[in-house]
Amino acid sequence: MPRDSPDQLVISKAQELEAILVSFNGDFADIVTYPPARYKGIIALQVRNHPEIIPQLLDMLGAYLSTHDNMGHFSGKLLITEVHRIRSRG
Repeated sequence: MPRDSPDQLVISKAQELEAILVSFNGDFADIVTYPPARYKGIIALQVRNHPEIIPQLLDMLGAYLSTHDNMGHFSGKLLITEVHRIRSRG
């Protein structure tokens, strides 16, 4: 999908594909607009205008994924991934 695709199109495509959405777009961390229970999972990568932390974020996420490899684990959850922690909502 193009980088500037509207959020609704992005989340709809994730649902169509029955995929977990992984995004740098902080809008998807809004549980009012995107209630986790409606989706197969949302992983929000929190960069906060510091692109230099992306490798650390991806390492954190990779470690988490290596111990949670069942897609069902993510269903209905929002995972907010930060450099030093992953918070789960939903």
